[in-house]
Amino acid sequence: MTELEEGTTLDLDFGKITEVAARGVAVLPVVLQDHDSGDVLFVGYANEEAVKVSLQERIAVLWSTSRNELWRKGATSGDTLSLVEVRVNCEQNSLLYVVRRTTGGACHTRLPSGSPRPTCYYRSITDATALEHTR
Repeated sequence: MTELEEGTTLDLDFGKITEVAARGVAVLPVVLQDHDSGDVLFVGYANEEAVKVSLQERIAVLWSTSRNELWRKGATSGDTLSLVEVRVNCEQNSLLYVVRRTTGGACHTRLPSGSPRPTCYYRSITDATALEHTR
């Protein structure tokens, strides 16, 4: 268990976009939303290749900003996300992947039971320094 992923101390990463930009990889932010529940599962990034592969394979494929490689969601965890549709915003600078979970999980973190969390948004900000688990 890590404080960042499981703790209740607020420590927002305002440098993430700067770090991604510094690598020089052209990416767009991608919101992943569950088709059936409407829940936002997580936010990732896609380069041109990831979008093409997602459309071809009909699964969520992203660009891993930590590993600098194409990332087929679920390739190691088994928590694949089937692609229902890809939407683009008005300025064509972000995407929405509408997906169906093939398992119960979408997040790389785990519930206390050991099962993968269904969404990465499982905590709420309670004040300027604290979080609380909501799911």
